[in-house]
Amino acid sequence: MGTFVNEKLNMTHQRAPAAQNANHILGCIKRSVASRTKEQILPLYSALVRPHLESCVQLWRPQHRKDIDLLEWAQRRATEMIQGLKHLSYGERLRQLGLFSLEKRRLQEDLIAAFQYLKGAYKRAGEGLFTRACSDRTKGNGFKLKQGRFRLDVRKRCFTVKVAMHWNRLPREPVGAPSMAVFKARLDGALSNLV
Repeated sequence: MGTFVNEKLNMTHQRAPAAQNANHILGCIKRSVASRTKEQILPLYSALVRPHLESCVQLWRPQHRKDIDLLEWAQRRATEMIQGLKHLSYGERLRQLGLFSLEKRRLQEDLIAAFQYLKGAYKRAGEGLFTRACSDRTKGNGFKLKQGRFRLDVRKRCFTVKVAMHWNRLPREPVGAPSMAVFKARLDGALSNLV
Protein backbone atom coordinates (compact mmCIF):
# COMPACT_ATOMS: atom_id res chain seq x y z
CA MET A 1 0.00 0.00 0.00
CA GLY A 2 1.36 3.42 -0.93
CA THR A 3 0.43 6.83 0.41
CA PHE A 4 -2.42 9.10 -0.66
CA VAL A 5 -1.65 12.82 -0.93
CA ASN A 6 -4.00 15.54 -2.13
CA GLU A 7 -3.03 18.77 -3.91
CA LYS A 8 -2.49 20.54 -0.55
CA LEU A 9 -0.11 17.79 0.61
CA ASN A 10 -2.70 16.66 3.14
CA MET A 11 -2.48 12.96 3.92
CA THR A 12 -5.68 12.58 5.94
CA HIS A 13 -7.06 10.24 3.29
CA GLN A 14 -4.41 7.69 4.24
CA ARG A 15 -6.12 6.69 7.48
CA ALA A 16 -9.37 5.26 6.06
CA PRO A 17 -7.81 2.64 3.74
CA ALA A 18 -5.27 1.67 6.44
CA ALA A 19 -7.98 1.20 9.07
CA GLN A 20 -10.25 -0.58 6.59
CA ASN A 21 -7.54 -3.09 5.62
CA ALA A 22 -6.65 -3.69 9.28
CA ASN A 23 -10.29 -4.24 10.25
CA HIS A 24 -10.85 -6.55 7.30
CA ILE A 25 -7.93 -8.76 8.38
CA LEU A 26 -9.13 -8.67 12.01
CA GLY A 27 -12.50 -9.93 10.80
CA CYS A 28 -10.82 -12.79 8.95
CA ILE A 29 -8.83 -13.69 12.06
CA LYS A 30 -11.97 -13.60 14.20
CA ARG A 31 -13.84 -15.91 11.82
CA SER A 32 -11.04 -18.39 11.19
CA VAL A 33 -9.20 -18.76 14.51
CA ALA A 34 -11.02 -20.89 17.06
CA SER A 35 -8.71 -20.21 19.99
CA ARG A 36 -8.73 -16.64 21.32
CA THR A 37 -5.74 -16.96 23.60
CA LYS A 38 -3.02 -14.35 23.82
CA GLU A 39 -0.56 -16.82 22.28
CA GLN A 40 -2.79 -17.20 19.20
CA ILE A 41 -4.13 -13.70 18.58
CA LEU A 42 -1.14 -11.50 19.44
CA PRO A 43 1.29 -12.95 16.85
CA LEU A 44 -1.42 -12.79 14.17
CA TYR A 45 -2.17 -9.18 15.04
CA SER A 46 1.52 -8.24 15.05
CA ALA A 47 2.24 -9.95 11.73
CA LEU A 48 -0.93 -9.30 9.74
CA VAL A 49 -2.77 -6.27 11.12
CA ARG A 50 -0.32 -3.81 12.66
CA PRO A 51 1.77 -3.47 9.47
CA HIS A 52 -1.29 -1.93 7.77
CA LEU A 53 -1.65 0.57 10.61
CA GLU A 54 2.04 1.52 10.53
CA SER A 55 2.86 1.32 6.81
CA CYS A 56 4.68 4.52 5.76
CA VAL A 57 3.51 6.17 9.00
CA GLN A 58 6.70 8.25 9.19
CA LEU A 59 5.53 10.05 6.06
CA TRP A 60 1.79 10.37 6.62
CA ARG A 61 1.73 10.44 10.45
CA PRO A 62 -1.81 11.18 11.66
CA GLN A 63 -2.09 14.67 13.16
CA HIS A 64 -5.76 15.01 14.04
CA ARG A 65 -7.41 13.21 16.95
CA LYS A 66 -10.04 11.62 14.68
CA ASP A 67 -7.28 10.10 12.52
CA ILE A 68 -5.39 8.82 15.55
CA ASP A 69 -8.56 7.35 17.09
CA LEU A 70 -9.58 5.61 13.87
CA LEU A 71 -6.27 3.77 13.68
CA GLU A 72 -6.19 3.09 17.42
CA TRP A 73 -9.66 1.56 17.20
CA ALA A 74 -8.30 -1.34 15.16
CA GLN A 75 -5.75 -2.18 17.86
CA ARG A 76 -8.45 -1.74 20.51
CA ARG A 77 -10.62 -4.24 18.63
CA ALA A 78 -7.74 -6.72 18.40
CA THR A 79 -7.09 -6.57 22.14
CA GLU A 80 -10.81 -7.13 22.86
CA MET A 81 -10.68 -10.37 20.88
CA ILE A 82 -8.27 -11.94 23.37
CA GLN A 83 -9.93 -14.26 25.83
CA GLY A 84 -10.33 -12.87 29.34
CA LEU A 85 -9.37 -9.26 28.54
CA LYS A 86 -12.58 -7.78 27.15
CA HIS A 87 -13.79 -6.52 30.55
CA LEU A 88 -10.58 -4.49 31.09
CA SER A 89 -10.01 -0.93 29.91
CA TYR A 90 -7.95 -0.43 26.76
CA GLY A 91 -4.94 0.85 28.70
CA GLU A 92 -5.06 -2.11 31.07
CA ARG A 93 -5.33 -4.56 28.16
CA LEU A 94 -2.23 -2.99 26.60
CA ARG A 95 -0.33 -3.34 29.89
CA GLN A 96 -1.41 -7.00 30.26
CA LEU A 97 -0.23 -7.74 26.71
CA GLY A 98 2.99 -5.73 26.94
CA LEU A 99 1.94 -3.45 24.06
CA PHE A 100 2.06 0.30 23.53
CA SER A 101 -0.68 2.34 21.91
CA LEU A 102 0.01 3.08 18.24
CA GLU A 103 0.58 6.73 19.12
CA LYS A 104 3.22 5.75 21.68
CA ARG A 105 4.83 3.37 19.16
CA ARG A 106 5.17 6.25 16.69
CA LEU A 107 6.81 8.34 19.41
CA GLN A 108 9.13 5.43 20.22
CA GLU A 109 10.23 5.15 16.59
CA ASP A 110 10.82 8.92 16.40
CA LEU A 111 12.98 8.87 19.52
CA ILE A 112 14.96 5.90 18.21
CA ALA A 113 15.59 7.78 14.95
CA ALA A 114 16.67 10.86 16.93
CA PHE A 115 19.08 8.74 18.99
CA GLN A 116 20.60 7.37 15.79
CA TYR A 117 21.06 10.88 14.38
CA LEU A 118 22.57 12.17 17.61
CA LYS A 119 24.97 9.23 17.89
CA GLY A 120 26.21 9.81 14.35
CA ALA A 121 24.54 6.99 12.46
CA TYR A 122 23.52 9.42 9.71
CA LYS A 123 26.44 11.84 9.68
CA ARG A 124 25.91 13.34 6.22
CA ALA A 125 22.13 13.27 6.08
CA GLY A 126 21.60 14.37 9.67
CA GLU A 127 24.16 17.11 9.98
CA GLY A 128 22.52 20.12 11.57
CA LEU A 129 19.20 18.34 11.98
CA PHE A 130 19.26 18.83 15.75
CA THR A 131 20.98 21.53 17.76
CA ARG A 132 21.99 20.98 21.33
CA ALA A 133 20.53 23.56 23.70
CA CYS A 134 23.02 25.57 25.72
CA SER A 135 21.84 25.24 29.27
CA ASP A 136 23.49 25.02 32.63
CA ARG A 137 20.38 23.59 34.27
CA THR A 138 20.92 20.18 35.80
CA LYS A 139 17.27 19.12 35.88
CA GLY A 140 16.31 16.46 33.34
CA ASN A 141 18.51 14.44 31.05
CA GLY A 142 21.49 16.79 30.62
CA PHE A 143 21.39 16.55 26.81
CA LYS A 144 18.62 18.92 25.81
CA LEU A 145 17.81 19.75 22.20
CA LYS A 146 17.06 23.27 21.07
CA GLN A 147 13.40 24.00 20.46
CA GLY A 148 12.36 26.84 18.22
CA ARG A 149 9.27 28.99 18.53
CA PHE A 150 6.87 28.97 15.61
CA ARG A 151 3.63 30.73 14.90
CA LEU A 152 2.37 28.19 12.37
CA ASP A 153 0.96 24.87 13.57
CA VAL A 154 2.36 23.15 10.47
CA ARG A 155 5.92 23.79 11.63
CA LYS A 156 5.12 22.54 15.13
CA ARG A 157 4.36 19.11 13.65
CA CYS A 158 7.74 18.71 11.95
CA PHE A 159 9.87 15.78 13.01
CA THR A 160 12.68 17.79 14.57
CA VAL A 161 10.36 20.01 16.60
CA LYS A 162 8.19 17.19 17.95
CA VAL A 163 11.12 14.94 18.73
CA ALA A 164 13.03 17.71 20.52
CA MET A 165 10.06 18.31 22.80
CA HIS A 166 9.76 14.63 23.77
CA TRP A 167 13.53 14.08 23.88
CA ASN A 168 13.92 16.88 26.42
CA ARG A 169 11.35 15.17 28.67
CA LEU A 170 13.19 11.84 28.72
CA PRO A 171 15.01 10.85 31.91
CA ARG A 172 18.79 10.77 32.03
CA GLU A 173 19.10 6.95 31.72
CA PRO A 174 17.88 6.44 28.12
CA VAL A 175 19.55 9.59 26.77
CA GLY A 176 22.92 8.56 28.17
CA ALA A 177 22.73 5.02 26.77
CA PRO A 178 25.98 3.81 25.20
CA SER A 179 24.34 1.71 22.48
CA MET A 180 21.10 1.35 20.54
CA ALA A 181 20.11 -1.87 22.34
CA VAL A 182 20.53 -0.24 25.74
CA PHE A 183 18.68 2.87 24.55
CA LYS A 184 15.71 0.79 23.33
CA ALA A 185 15.47 -1.12 26.59
CA ARG A 186 15.66 2.05 28.69
CA LEU A 187 13.25 3.88 26.38
CA ASP A 188 10.68 1.10 26.73
CA GLY A 189 10.87 1.53 30.50
CA ALA A 190 10.51 5.30 30.26
CA LEU A 191 7.58 5.10 27.82
CA SER A 192 5.74 2.50 29.89
CA ASN A 193 5.70 5.02 32.76
CA LEU A 194 4.03 7.66 30.57
CA VAL A 195 0.27 7.94 30.77
